[in-house]
Amino acid sequence: MDYETKIYPHVGGYGRYNRVVVLFSWFPNFAVMLNLFCDVFYTLIPDSYHCKPDSQLLPSTFLFSNFSRQGYLNFTIPWINGTGLSHCELFKYPTNVSIFSENVPKERVSCTQGWEYAHAAGLQSNYVTEWNLVCSDYWKIPLQHICFMTGWILGYILLGTLCDWLGRRRCFLLSISLSSLLGVAVCMSNSVVVFLLLRLSQGAMLAGVFLSSYIARLELCDPPHRLMVAMVSGFFAVCAELLLPGVAVLCRDWPVLQAVATLPLLLLLSYWCCVSVFPESPRWLLATAQVHPAKKSLQEFSTRNGVCLRDEIYPGEALMSDIDAAYGEDCKPEYHSVLELRQTRVIWRNCLILSFTLFIGTGIQYCFTRNLHSYSTNFYFSYFLRVLTGALGCLFLCLSVNHFGRRGILLLSAIVTGLSSLILLALTQYLRGGLVLVLSVVGLLSSQALAMLSAFFASEVMPTVVRGGCLGLVLAAGCVGMAASSLMELQNNGGYFLHHVIFASFAVLSVLCIMLLPESKRKPLPDSLKDGESQRRPPLFLSRGDRDNLPLLCTRPTISEYNPDNYSRLVSATRRMLTKDNLPYKISVPAHPPLLTANGRLSDTLGQDNALLSEDMS
Repeated sequence: MDYETKIYPHVGGYGRYNRVVVLFSWFPNFAVMLNLFCDVFYTLIPDSYHCKPDSQLLPSTFLFSNFSRQGYLNFTIPWINGTGLSHCELFKYPTNVSIFSENVPKERVSCTQGWEYAHAAGLQSNYVTEWNLVCSDYWKIPLQHICFMTGWILGYILLGTLCDWLGRRRCFLLSISLSSLLGVAVCMSNSVVVFLLLRLSQGAMLAGVFLSSYIARLELCDPPHRLMVAMVSGFFAVCAELLLPGVAVLCRDWPVLQAVATLPLLLLLSYWCCVSVFPESPRWLLATAQVHPAKKSLQEFSTRNGVCLRDEIYPGEALMSDIDAAYGEDCKPEYHSVLELRQTRVIWRNCLILSFTLFIGTGIQYCFTRNLHSYSTNFYFSYFLRVLTGALGCLFLCLSVNHFGRRGILLLSAIVTGLSSLILLALTQYLRGGLVLVLSVVGLLSSQALAMLSAFFASEVMPTVVRGGCLGLVLAAGCVGMAASSLMELQNNGGYFLHHVIFASFAVLSVLCIMLLPESKRKPLPDSLKDGESQRRPPLFLSRGDRDNLPLLCTRPTISEYNPDNYSRLVSATRRMLTKDNLPYKISVPAHPPLLTANGRLSDTLGQDNALLSEDMS
């Protein structure tokens, strides 16, 4: 059955209860993004740090009282022009030196007593300062981010498939429970390896929370409200990013910040008890042929939306009859997985293209943010500028996508991203700093819009039966793009130019791929694989509908008053009414016996009446 036209309007549409459920589905997005962007503060390297002076490396006749604090540091730590005190080296003096001057023979050695750090942005201690991940151990910082993104990739793929098998609610509750426990465990990490493994596991569970809430929210909306509901969840993510620096300043230490970020996840455990705030998606129940749970869920939605489905004088009774007729009494649930995409062509192509565009949108952001760092080394400048462009990207999509269509705005975002990247790649050394900043901000805004719209577009064109697995693949590709920046940092930005060239080329190539996508504006969500395969791409420039219609030959279509849907509802309601035992009226039964008996002969009473009538006449 067509859920959008035959079922959704009769259970209240986008009514009061649907809005309440959508509201409660936004809170998980806030909690997930709070935990995601905490990673920025965990791995932030302080602006200034140097080795702790080691008295054993100094001459035996050295007296600390003869030097000031800065003079003592200059005597024990090498000075590097342009950067200040060396981050990773100390001076080692001979033990028998008595004259302390610049010409004293000395050698450079690695740090022996640890490091002294200036306070990182927001936090006094983080993952870097806790375990001294600088100098020779610097590679563990991008490794942590790669492990965290690997967890998100695995979570999107595995829990996305689980979302299609177990349902949106069960996957959400499983993910929120495990992510809360793992978040508490991260606070008690006592080594780098334990921290990496716990963050990897928590990232996988956070991906499940985000994916299940995103899909459940989308499947409760009608076509006019889908975009706005998805973009409001993006504003919740922006709010989490804006609040995070202030929370970090108040927490001061990274375990406290981790505990505060885990607190919203613990509060979301209340969804276990309150089934009504996060119910199972009736669309998914019907798409997988779970008839009895689907009917129960539809009745719950209709009751809370103020629409009655139990009184036979309403069309809802015919709705339940139509569901029974469409699926049958002995219908068994049918579950699907992303492995079935091998037998499709359109769905697989759409999934591949949108994965490609999301990969570009997330991966190319590193090229633009690196230009922001070159313009200003202040951490908060680049951080809040990136948050501001994300908010502007959400606002841009809210104002344009419903008017110009998903495919057109996605194409525009890809073009602007590619042009900004190419101009910066070719002309950075010839442009002024202000123009480089403007191009970087424009490219960052368009790339974030490209990433957000790719995820939303994928959720609309993928069928309900495999929406979790397909959207998980698309979002996993976006996490691969985010991890690409850490791969560059793992090589000390040695491959930055090649990274920029590759993603700029991909952005130009994506313009051609986007042309093959269908348009989902004002269209119902596909439920089955057949619905997903029937999507076709429209022409980019729509022609006028009356161009080939000659006025003299234009005929007006006949309007038929016959509506098969209304007729079937009338027949079904009448049948139900006549089969009820407690009818509002009684059908009168004739007092005289039937003229014919069961064997086709006249009754005995009729024979006696005829005999008396013949006697009277005689």
